Amino acid sequence: MTDKEESLTQHLEALRKALIRSFACIAILLPFAFWVSPKVLDFSIKVLLGDSGIHLNYFSPLEVFILQMKIALFIALIVSFPYIAKNIWDFIMPALHSKEKKFIKSIVFFSSLLFCFGIAFCFFIILPIIIRFGMSFASPQMQPVFGVSNIITLSLSLSIVFGIMFQFPLITYALIKSNIISYESVSSKRSYIIIGILIMATLLTPPDVLSQILLFLPTYMLFELGLLFARKNNRR
Repeated sequence: MTDKEESLTQHLEALRKALIRSFACIAILLPFAFWVSPKVLDFSIKVLLGDSGIHLNYFSPLEVFILQMKIALFIALIVSFPYIAKNIWDFIMPALHSKEKKFIKSIVFFSSLLFCFGIAFCFFIILPIIIRFGMSFASPQMQPVFGVSNIITLSLSLSIVFGIMFQFPLITYALIKSNIISYESVSSKRSYIIIGILIMATLLTPPDVLSQILLFLPTYMLFELGLLFARKNNRR
């Protein structure tokens, strides 16, 4: 076996161990997360529906149980994220110089912060707006009947999407700071980036204009914020 093959084997083994530890952490947290999931489900319904008077329905015997499993997995992923990030960091750390290590540590911290902020922003602000918008079409001839699985599954998926899209300022800042791309290049291609964000918002949200706009606007504002920080850094 050559040195390159041996090095590749060692990296793959390290990656395998990191993945096993991460999945093991999620599996250990799942029972606790499942125990908490009914309380989280009740709290989510109160936040999303407020005092609208709408009652959610379920249409199969196991629907709520499966929904609680989804919520438990979501909780386990959120709680174990710092440990998963640490495993990823431990995997890539040997290949980095000291300055890069310090930079990536800060990136990991702010990435986690933005991810959590994106989830909270979606859950407490965006989702109630979407639900109220849907309820606004009610009339004496048409009354909304919402399924609990549809509402909560939409909430989980959109929350993850917002958490991911809120990484935009960090990605922009990191690429410019690492000299992978220049500030001038990104700034001059702003129109293409707007189109790219619109396309992603269309692909990642349900097929309604309101959800797409509500995802596009904060994502674009955060992109401009990342560009602003990168410009200040360049000046220094």
